[in-house]
Amino acid sequence: MGLTLFATLFAGLALSSPLRRAAGDSSLPPPLRFTSNGTFQISIFEDLHFGENAWDTWGPQQDLNTVKVMNEVLDAETQQLVVLNGDLITGENAYLDNATVKIDQIVAPLLARDLAWASTYGNHDSQYNLSRHAILAREHRWPRHARTQQMVHGPDAGVSNYYLPVYPSSSTGSSSDAPCLLLWFFDSRGGFQFQRRNASSGAHIGQPDWVDQSVVTWLETHQCPPCSAIQPLLLHPLPSLRVNDDAPNLAQQTQGWCADGSNGPESVYGGQDVPFMRALASTEGLMAVFSGHDHGDTWCYQWDGVLPGMEVRGSGVNLCFGQHSGYGGYGNWVRGSRQVLVDQRKLGGGEVETWIRLESGEVVGRVELNATYGVDLYAETPDTMTHCPTCNYSVITNMPGTK
Repeated sequence: MGLTLFATLFAGLALSSPLRRAAGDSSLPPPLRFTSNGTFQISIFEDLHFGENAWDTWGPQQDLNTVKVMNEVLDAETQQLVVLNGDLITGENAYLDNATVKIDQIVAPLLARDLAWASTYGNHDSQYNLSRHAILAREHRWPRHARTQQMVHGPDAGVSNYYLPVYPSSSTGSSSDAPCLLLWFFDSRGGFQFQRRNASSGAHIGQPDWVDQSVVTWLETHQCPPCSAIQPLLLHPLPSLRVNDDAPNLAQQTQGWCADGSNGPESVYGGQDVPFMRALASTEGLMAVFSGHDHGDTWCYQWDGVLPGMEVRGSGVNLCFGQHSGYGGYGNWVRGSRQVLVDQRKLGGGEVETWIRLESGEVVGRVELNATYGVDLYAETPDTMTHCPTCNYSVITNMPGTK
């Protein structure tokens, strides 16, 4: 459940000032910045699901084919930032002693191209043998490239809640520079608690799967009128809406939970995601929200009303899914990566251009998220399928060392 509000968001410079690099200081990463032609492009890889059935021959082959997808996309595009938007690892297939080593394989194509990246974590990134904190620590082995952070601390907050400022191309790098775009990343949690079992049944203990109230409070606290000139772009792993008959229906984040925080077969919908959705709807200047988790969804939708099953009225913000990037995880839809292009000269209008680059090299679903999105006509995206060309699924075995 990776939620990146590009993104994977809100204007919040008043909370804490971002790290600045003094002249000649190479210990901190260089600031994210619009290019000399005034653009900033993001490539989003989501639902990579590395490490699935690593003990069977087809598991490692899936990962090699996923790396090929990443290489094809990265070579075809001119991105300034890569976002890993949830479910980096299939954590339920991980062993405690090496659960995070797949991060090295994931980021190798980025390091080879000297690209910065930022992550959100999904439900499969929190499992009995895998923790979000461990993934974050592994990413920070490359401090000049990994921009993933934890800005909200607390037992229920999750980990990958943070923002990244993007500076204008005309900046000089001095301390007087002011960012013109903020990328907000949110952690909607889910999965299971690390190394914890129910004392009675021995079952793994589940985690709530919505953005926690402490994170909503952090977001609302850090919105400020002086930041109104900064355009927010949002990234997040899991959708929390139902759309109308013109688009697929999606379950709310808190489906399967009761209002008192309990969950079970009798639970339907507890409404715990409402505060976050209300915060999105009330954020001025929010340009777009980009979500992963649903492998078969790639559409964008302008949320401008009250949708069935919801009580929060949308403010016109554009909500988009990405594209299933990994050969791990369910589904055989063609793999690819959503691209997001922001033009510094169009920030005032909140315009974003976005498209999907497929593993074949083809570009589909190119749209302009602007004032007339939802009215403009665009070419239909074909429903293409692909299959792992080097995977033999005739032998599928249980995880060794488990019952």
